[in-house]
Amino acid sequence: MNNLQLKGTWNEMKGKLKQKYASLTDDDLILLEGKEDELYGRIQKKLGKTRAEIEKEISGL
Repeated sequence: MNNLQLKGTWNEMKGKLKQKYASLTDDDLILLEGKEDELYGRIQKKLGKTRAEIEKEISGL
């Protein structure tokens, strides 16, 4: 999933991620312009998964 697709559907995906992983908060899932790497880093730290695993999971939502 590219960044444009991610940004276009982020609110929907954010809700699904929060349902699946209760430990994720709104602060963890803030998507700021140019800060996608930071977002993935926060999610990686919280879930203990690799970026590739997270990207695969997000693209499957």
